[in-house]
Amino acid sequence: MRAITVHPQDAGSGSGSLEIRDVPDPVPGPGELLVDGLAVGVCGTDKEIVAGEYGWAPAGQERLVLGHESLGRVREAPSGSGFRAGDLVVGVVRRPDPVPCGACARGEFDMCRNGRYTERGIKERAGYGSELWTVESDYAVKLDPALERVGMLLEPTTVVAKAWEQIERIGGRAWFAPQRVLVTGAGPIGLLAALLGVQRGLDVHVLDRVTTGPKPDLVRSLGATYHCEDIDQVTSRVAPDVVIEATGAGHLVFDAISGTATYGIVCLTGVSPRGRQLSVDAGTINRELVLENDAVVGSVNANLRHYRQAAEALAKAAPDWPARMISRRVPLERAAEAFTARDEDIKVVITLNDTLSDARNGED
Repeated sequence: MRAITVHPQDAGSGSGSLEIRDVPDPVPGPGELLVDGLAVGVCGTDKEIVAGEYGWAPAGQERLVLGHESLGRVREAPSGSGFRAGDLVVGVVRRPDPVPCGACARGEFDMCRNGRYTERGIKERAGYGSELWTVESDYAVKLDPALERVGMLLEPTTVVAKAWEQIERIGGRAWFAPQRVLVTGAGPIGLLAALLGVQRGLDVHVLDRVTTGPKPDLVRSLGATYHCEDIDQVTSRVAPDVVIEATGAGHLVFDAISGTATYGIVCLTGVSPRGRQLSVDAGTINRELVLENDAVVGSVNANLRHYRQAAEALAKAAPDWPARMISRRVPLERAAEAFTARDEDIKVVITLNDTLSDARNGED
């Protein structure tokens, strides 16, 4: 079978180590599903791995099979697994560490304390970017059949499902009835965060720098408000109770922290690059956090509970809305094209099966 492979942390290669290679067909072990790969989404983490900046191959191997935003169809399922041939499934990315730490032992492996977890397509486990893959039935999530063309969006949706769960848990320390939420960034994470905010009945505002293209229309079609002014102008008008920061841009992070209403909650989901310096008034920020009972929390990854929450959220979305987030569908043999950005890209998908290829469906 063919698979998308890379030599991780080969800093001199740029994208040169990315190769579509023939690898042995997987053999399912006890309790595992055998799955026909349909598609994988491409995100910033994948691009970092391809650029040689991140990622770890499985022990004893030089190359890593990419792909953590998965989508597949079950070919074979063991009896009693709860799955059957034909089911649409997504594979969970992270596995708990073998020790395990207290969090992993309780199924909260997204909060691993000692860093010994592994991740499909990222850290020491082959990913889902292959024509066939296997997954333990306990780490597979069944999707509504209607999500066949957008199911690879489940993994990024789990990230915001967890973010919203963390926000609501923090808010629950006292009376919590938020009305307005500001999402900074209208990439996949920001748009999906807005979707879940709208599903919660909140007045959702999204801030991004682009003024044309699909992003403003996607936000407005949710019934949310799109902004492209400076964040200070937006926060002064909106006074958000909640901010979900999805850019990782340093100045937006600190402006968001200082721009909430009293008892505001800021959830950081964007990862900032190292080495960029920014001057901030730390005293004022600290004073506001303390005197307004504000909270700032970082959130990354997801556990099985968040996958199920995300599957419900995607199934409830207007049928065409998630599909409009997908800018391009690139066939497996042209996978390298998915790592070259285009101006209006939101989510680029690599199709592993010709039935989902834009080229065959007249969309490219």
